[in-house]
Amino acid sequence: MCRNIRQLHNFEPPATPDEVHAAALQYVRKVAGATKPSQRNQAAFDRAVEAVAAATAALLDELVTAAPPRDRETEAAKAKERARIRYAS
Repeated sequence: MCRNIRQLHNFEPPATPDEVHAAALQYVRKVAGATKPSQRNQAAFDRAVEAVAAATAALLDELVTAAPPRDRETEAAKAKERARIRYAS
């Protein structure tokens, strides 16, 4: 599950709230050990996702770097090439 969490810091344009929420959801799913909580645990699950998303957004706002921002499309192309090499048969 956690393989879907992407690095969100130091990209241009910055991470969107949807990307932050998706990363938080994946994190909570991994910690909880379930992709879909039971009805009984849904409220706790949703609160955890919102708390992790808020903490992630705060972290991204406070992080500083001297490195130039990376381009999302370039990074995606690099990842595709690594995957092509890794999974080539």
